Order: sequence, then structure tokens, then C-alpha cells
Amino acid sequence: MDHLRYSGLPFEAQRAAFLDIVSRDAMLSDALGLARRLALPDWLLVSGALYNTVWNELTGKPSGYGIKDVDLFYFDESDLSYEAEDGVIRRAAKHFEGLTLPVEVRNQARVHLWYPLKFGQPCPRYTSSSDSVRHFASKTHAVGVRFDAAGQLELVAPFGLDDIFSFRITPNRVMDNRQTHEAKGARAKGNWPEISVVPW
Repeated sequence: MDHLRYSGLPFEAQRAAFLDIVSRDAMLSDALGLARRLALPDWLLVSGALYNTVWNELTGKPSGYGIKDVDLFYFDESDLSYEAEDGVIRRAAKHFEGLTLPVEVRNQARVHLWYPLKFGQPCPRYTSSSDSVRHFASKTHAVGVRFDAAGQLELVAPFGLDDIFSFRITPNRVMDNRQTHEAKGARAKGNWPEISVVPW
């Protein structure tokens, strides 16, 4: 049960452990450094690459195991056109070329424009990258990291970190995301059998 050593600890202790694991991972460290230099407005490296890295560290799996890509959010309301976002995506693709995993870049200011077409339900108009994280299908996945102005790692974790450190995928019912919660839960359990998925 050593993989649960941070489960139930106070938030500050979990925050320190989380940021320590993330900063020691070579791939994440590279991704964060590159994201900082790309300097997109209100950028945030989010979700799977972060909590999967923590699970890998705590279960003795190699760096990068079970991680498909790195998700990079930014928030820019100045131009909500598809073309503007596509331009950023193309620029980012060149910028992150040397990274071992692909980087998915998305402007959170325009999610409400395409989400209903793709998922058949409305999506609120987000106000920031952090606001978007609060709407993830599972509270466990709602985590982001970036460098602050002073060059320190800053954590965004609206629901805390105990779900991650307890290997528990908990639904976030702020939107009707049952399908996504269940699909991601099943995939995670296949990679990390230690995981429990809380039913929707």
C-alpha cells in the first residue's frame, strides 16, 4: 500500500509532493520549460500528463507510461476564430517538436463554440484556463501547473489532490459528462489496477 503514502495528508503536504514529482520528471520538466518560453496568455499544462506521472512514480512505473499526450490550455479572447487558434496550434507544433510526446494546444476562450457540435450538449463560456479545469468530467483530472511570474511552479487544483493520491477517480457532476468519466476511468484502471472509479 506504499502507493497510498500521501493519501489523506493535509493539502500543503500533498501539494509539495505533487510539485516535487512533476518537477523531477524529465519529460514534464521539458514540457513546462517549453510552454513557459511559448508564453501563451493564461497558459496551463493540465490533466493526464500530470496525474499519470504521479501514479507512475508511486507505482514504480517508467516515466511516460500510459500518457498519450500533453494538454496545454491557454485563454485568449482577442480573436475567437478557428484560424487564430489553428495558427497557435501550428506554431506550438514546431515549438514542441523535440518533446517525446505530442502537445495538444487549445484556446479555452472558444470551447463553447465547438463543444455543442462535438458532444451534443451546451458548454459554459469559460472565463479563464483555470475555470475550464473546474468543468472536467472527473474531479481527479482537474489539475494544472504553470510557472508564475517569479519562475515558481504554480498549482491549480480546484478539488484538491486527495483523489489523485488516493488513486480514486471521482465524478464531477457540474456538466453531464458521465460517458467521459466512465471511459477515462476504465482506461486508467487498465493501466493502473490500483485505481478505484467512483460511479457517476
